[in-house]
Amino acid sequence: MRGSAYAPADLQRHTEKMAATELTQPSATFGLERGWLRWRRAALWALLGALLLAVEASLLWLTWQHERNRLQDATEQAAVAAAADIRLRLADNTQALQQVLWGVLDEAGFRGRADAVLRAHPEIARIEWRGADFSLVARALSPLHPNLFGVIGRAAMVLDAEAACVSASRFEAPVLSRSYFAPTQGGLGAEVVDLCVPHLEEGRRLGSLVATLVLSEVLEQAVAPEMQRQHEVLLVEADGTRLARAGSSRGRGAYRAERLVDFEGFTALVRLDSAAQRPPLIPNISSALVLGLSVALCAAVLVLAYDVRRRSAAERGLAESLAFRKAMEDSLVTGLRARGLDGTITYVNPAFCHMVGWSAQELRACADPLRSPPYWPPEMVEQYRQRQAVRMAGNAPPREGYETLFMRRNGERFPVLIFEAPLVDGRGRQTGWMSAVLDVSAQRKIEELSRQQQEKLQATARLATMGEMASLLSHELNQPLAAIASYASGSLNLLPQSANDAPADLDTQLMIRHAMTRAAEQADRAGRVIRSVHQFVRRRERLRENVRAHELLDAVMPLVRMAARRGNVRIEVDVATPSPRVSCDRTMVEQVLLNLSRNAIQSMEEDTPQEDRVLTLRARTLDAHWIEFAVIDRGPGIPPEVARQLFTPFFTTKAEGMGIGLSMCRTVIEQHGGALDFHSPEGARGTLFRFTLPAASVMAPPAVLPTSSP
Repeated sequence: MRGSAYAPADLQRHTEKMAATELTQPSATFGLERGWLRWRRAALWALLGALLLAVEASLLWLTWQHERNRLQDATEQAAVAAAADIRLRLADNTQALQQVLWGVLDEAGFRGRADAVLRAHPEIARIEWRGADFSLVARALSPLHPNLFGVIGRAAMVLDAEAACVSASRFEAPVLSRSYFAPTQGGLGAEVVDLCVPHLEEGRRLGSLVATLVLSEVLEQAVAPEMQRQHEVLLVEADGTRLARAGSSRGRGAYRAERLVDFEGFTALVRLDSAAQRPPLIPNISSALVLGLSVALCAAVLVLAYDVRRRSAAERGLAESLAFRKAMEDSLVTGLRARGLDGTITYVNPAFCHMVGWSAQELRACADPLRSPPYWPPEMVEQYRQRQAVRMAGNAPPREGYETLFMRRNGERFPVLIFEAPLVDGRGRQTGWMSAVLDVSAQRKIEELSRQQQEKLQATARLATMGEMASLLSHELNQPLAAIASYASGSLNLLPQSANDAPADLDTQLMIRHAMTRAAEQADRAGRVIRSVHQFVRRRERLRENVRAHELLDAVMPLVRMAARRGNVRIEVDVATPSPRVSCDRTMVEQVLLNLSRNAIQSMEEDTPQEDRVLTLRARTLDAHWIEFAVIDRGPGIPPEVARQLFTPFFTTKAEGMGIGLSMCRTVIEQHGGALDFHSPEGARGTLFRFTLPAASVMAPPAVLPTSSP
């Protein structure tokens, strides 16, 4: 019983062990076989690569050796041809000298025939007619070599020529002497040889002709120019001593050939040194093509084997990228919408569905182009259809964003900003439109709140300004009120005190009328001051109106004059004639002018001499679209460290200031589409604040202030 109790457990463990063994052994065997196959495949590829490299190396070596042998053979053939040409040229020279001896030879005939030979043979430097005793009878010099024996005379160098003539007389044939060096002036010289042609008549020796040949010229005239361009041609002795050189090229030493030149007792070697270099590793195009095709074939096989692996990797990468794109689209807060060319929805992301409150299936179900999408407000369906038709026809810029209204599922309308671009397939054809939809309802609420706060801030700034001007206002009103009281008191004194008094005469009545008129003027003056303050402080709706520039300046002039009188500042007004008209919110622009004017007056109150305290208010036409206003003072200017923060809200240099005046001024001007800037030259006094406003009844482009200083 005890053994039977443990039998099932032992059996289970044994079964699991056998199963594990069966699973492990095939896996290990499969792994070994797979490793062996992989190693054998790698060995086969390595053997194939080694064979290919051996074949390519053999091909390159054989081609290189063939090219080298070809160039060497060409040099050998050129050397043979050069030796033959030199012998032929020497024979030609000999024949030319023999022609001189034909016929009756006298001194005049000798000179004529010799000059003709010298002109035809530039390598002959001189021709001498010598007698039987080798005495000089006559000579002819080549104009190409006039000073050949200018350093060492001919008499000192005639031994080789005399020996050659003795041999020529003995053998009765032309003979060439040994070569010798004839120095010339300037440390130069030439290797020459004398050709002696005996003058015989019926076996009697009458004399001889001796021609001095310049060996370098012999090479130049004998060897073809093409051969001289391709080789360096040298004439050397048996021991290697160089006698002459021809050719414009320098030999590279790779391919050389020598041939013997033996003519009429003169023996030398002509050596050709080719200007060609050793052939490169790939000597010609055929070898390069064969090598390239072999490498390309090998590469094609490798690419084909690699492409199978890469294809599977690409498929895995595609699946991963699709999953990544799906996750990215699902995480976007921007709505994405794809539409076909007929306007039907083909794709929406979760953000768009969450935005409008309908699911993707419900939106794609609206496949009928005649049905409007459910997020279009019913009252705007026709307008949206027209706009969609225009955009689908391609008559509107595809990437231009536009704002419109959508409707949520609960009927709530909300503003959205839409950017559209063509949806293009892989072949470059447009298949629809892709839209990015942004819910801007929160942004519009923030903008409205910011506008309200700005209005409150401007009202606070106006009240703060009026608080600072309260004392000036009371002082300004005291003057007209005191004048009114004086005129009233004087009028009472001129009137009868009781009914029993005599009535006032005509002059008295005129004086009373004049006093009352002056009192009325002072009352009107006080009223204008009070009205200007009232209009400045009170809040009202923003209204754009067309107003002339001088009217804006006149409206703030009473308040500006109050501050100017307190600081002993003189005011100058410069308005173009006729006064330009601007389109603006009059109250807000007047506040800008007042703030800038008060700042200018305050900048001159401390360290500006009284005679220099001048405030200039200027208005002029900048161009056809813009009117420029300028407020110019002669104060100390604005330091650079202050200029960088001048328009920063709540930044001020005044102990009692709030730091919102200039910031508010810039906001007001930018709301009108203009620009506010200032110019304060470094190291000089004075500051200019200028701003632009659109001209009346003109759709102005963006304002750009001039860069030149006033």
